[in-house]
Amino acid sequence: MIRHLRRAVRLPQQRSRGVDLAHPARSPLGTTVVNCAVYENGVRLTGDHPVAEAVHRVRASGDGFVWIGLHEPSEAEFAEIVELFGLHPLAVEDAVLAHQRPKLEQYDTNLFTVFKTACYVDHDRLTATSEVVDTGEIMVFTGEDFVITVRHGGHGSLGPLREALEADPEQLALGPSAVLHAIADLVVDDYLEATAAVQDDMDVVESAVFAEGGRNADAGRIYQLKRELLELKRAVAPLDRPLHQLSTQPLAQVDPRIRTYFRDVADHLARVTERITAFDELLNSILQAHLAQVTIAQNEDMRRISAWVAILAVPTMVCGVYGMNFEHMPEKDWVFGYPLVMCVIVAACVVIHRGFKRNGWL
Repeated sequence: MIRHLRRAVRLPQQRSRGVDLAHPARSPLGTTVVNCAVYENGVRLTGDHPVAEAVHRVRASGDGFVWIGLHEPSEAEFAEIVELFGLHPLAVEDAVLAHQRPKLEQYDTNLFTVFKTACYVDHDRLTATSEVVDTGEIMVFTGEDFVITVRHGGHGSLGPLREALEADPEQLALGPSAVLHAIADLVVDDYLEATAAVQDDMDVVESAVFAEGGRNADAGRIYQLKRELLELKRAVAPLDRPLHQLSTQPLAQVDPRIRTYFRDVADHLARVTERITAFDELLNSILQAHLAQVTIAQNEDMRRISAWVAILAVPTMVCGVYGMNFEHMPEKDWVFGYPLVMCVIVAACVVIHRGFKRNGWL
């Protein structure tokens, strides 16, 4: 069932287009309230429901839950929702200000979960300034009869996920924790896609380093890729503990039937972490190989320069001796003295050149 849901989430994403979240046609409930829906027995009730009305309806019936989606709300815009659901001030502050590490915090009546989203940024060519990974955040308040999602960043829209869940009433009937699991699953699957795309950049950098002795490789590209990989690692690594808590600890806001599914998400996260660690180690090896190749190339250049300096030292020395203007010089007054000296110089240079050539210096 979960596998089917994951596949269903991917298809709408491929067809999605950019939407102005503040457009009245998109959000009649307010510029920051992207969506507000009431679910009973896994089925979404028809019609638009203002937040207060949706909460009243759910609590009056004692069945179902309300799912409110927000996008980068201000503290004033969030105030009504905070009052309706009795959210903790510390969690509200984190949700409004963002820039949080992935974490799970339990309050009296709800859970507060922070996910760091990540997506691969397409680029024609990797450079020393290319942006490879873009990150955002999704905060989730989970209670007995509500789910509140707060999204920060220009990607990670939950619209396709909501549609996929609504197409699976059996899963959605498990309540707010089913939504929390679906969000966690989506975030981790996006990590897998991002690392798979980063693999292509790794291959490009590796090929550049080991092609033609690495002379055309740019160390700046390697450092940039390492920085972007570090940003992805900061998003992924801290999520391990929250997923462990969700999959092993009995939490009042998490249906026991959902706990097993969180174990599956935690397993996928472990794969992502292992892949990032492997990438980091490989980048270190590539960087060291590049630096070693640069050093070797410099040594080879210095050997060639030194060899030519040694060859040119012979005519320089002989010409220097004959340029001292002494009266009594060997073969100075002989007709064939000049040609003889030139032949000696050439012969000495040829012998030295052959010696360096034989030893691999030239």
